Amino acid sequence: MKKFFTMVIAVLLVVLTVTSFAQTLTQIKQRGKLIVGTEPTFPPFEFVDEKNQVVGFDIDIAMELAKRLGVKLEIVSLPFDSLIPALQQGKIDLAIAGMTITKERAKVVDFSKPYFEANQAIVVRKDSKFEPKKLEDLVGQKVAVQLGTTGDLVVSDITGINVVRFQKFTDAFLELQNGRVDAVVLDEAPAKAYVKKFSKFSISSIVDTGETYGIAVKKGNKELLNFVNQTLDIMKGSGQYNKLLQKWFE
Repeated sequence: MKKFFTMVIAVLLVVLTVTSFAQTLTQIKQRGKLIVGTEPTFPPFEFVDEKNQVVGFDIDIAMELAKRLGVKLEIVSLPFDSLIPALQQGKIDLAIAGMTITKERAKVVDFSKPYFEANQAIVVRKDSKFEPKKLEDLVGQKVAVQLGTTGDLVVSDITGINVVRFQKFTDAFLELQNGRVDAVVLDEAPAKAYVKKFSKFSISSIVDTGETYGIAVKKGNKELLNFVNQTLDIMKGSGQYNKLLQKWFE
């Protein structure tokens, strides 16, 4: 009898879990807003503009998702390493933050289809004679990264690099500007955006890491994941995705 009740409880838990996930889109519509977490110091994907609004390539995708659901978009700014915990705790519906799809992250969240390909860039001061061409050239140097990013992961894998971690990559660049670190490692697109804005920095090299970005949803939330994937497919098929690429990267 005890075994029977245990089985019944287990089945009920599965049903309740599936039902909860199945109602996600309905709950979002009833709430009237899609809550998206991001870390807005990552241009041109997400950043704060002169009007103090969070804008960017990722934000435009988030706006399209909200539009197709018929709800408002609420952006929640969080440290990058807090995005996945926020998803797991149900504080946000999606994390859209130039997040690289990795095996470790995929163990705790589900990712959409890849929507952007990326590599890493090594940025140095223009007045520096230090010109690293590969990650191994950073051995023995102080290198700034944003905590929890791919840049953090790739330099941490190499013995002998003195890694200095920051919550925001803008703080990493401040350290580089002040000569307290020798280089910054971050994704190629924001590196180019930052170097374009501040002429005192230059990209020493681009490291081919073959990364892809994905939109993260809570593990097991298949309905929301399918909706995100369908929307990405529609945007690419209609030409809307290419228009966003032209808007933010050309």
